[in-house]
Amino acid sequence: MKRSEINRALREMEAMCRKHCCHLPPFCHITPEEWRHLGQEYDEVRECMLGWDITDYGMGNFDKLGFSLVTIRNGNRAKADKYPKVYAEKLLYLKEGQYAPNHFHWFKTEDIINRGGGNVLIRVYGSLPDEEMDRHTDVTVHTDGLTRTVPAGTQIRLTPGESIYIPQRLYHDFSVEPGTGPVLLGEVSQCNNDNTDNRFNPPMGRFPAIEEDEPPYRLLCNEYPQAPVLRL
Repeated sequence: MKRSEINRALREMEAMCRKHCCHLPPFCHITPEEWRHLGQEYDEVRECMLGWDITDYGMGNFDKLGFSLVTIRNGNRAKADKYPKVYAEKLLYLKEGQYAPNHFHWFKTEDIINRGGGNVLIRVYGSLPDEEMDRHTDVTVHTDGLTRTVPAGTQIRLTPGESIYIPQRLYHDFSVEPGTGPVLLGEVSQCNNDNTDNRFNPPMGRFPAIEEDEPPYRLLCNEYPQAPVLRL
């Protein structure tokens, strides 16, 4: 994925957040140059992977397969003594035509909330003991206090303000309902680790390989430099 594509996607998501009065925390506005000089006081941002996240799933076709995210808060289960938060919060931005592929989480449960814009379609499947997709068994779905059972593969439509609960091992994907416009989503979940807690079907990557065709506008959550070493 070209750095220019990433920069454009970040600016588009910033504009969407402003449009829907969703104010971002200060670390989202730190420049790459500023990151070179920030000390250990920002280790929580580094070690909990807070901040910007753009993915094309390693497939190189961001406008069709991929979307933009920002992690606002998170813990770190590998360093729970230092970062004891057991919860996480994200914002997700999808344009029409973009797709987030089928996956489930072994550890994390989450709520996905439509915060504004168009309608999001979330397709749901159960999973089998061997972790393959269950294409036949009905799925129990929880949306804003409503419990219902739907056939496997049903797309649940979330209009602005609506949400869905995603339990562990429930396969789900995301797309925008055509004609409704880009959508800003919220995600409230257990502590999040995108390096280890995504089971894609079919398998694919998570973070993009980047072609540096222009300077970065913002660093992504897996790009922060370590804090400078203080010399006495």
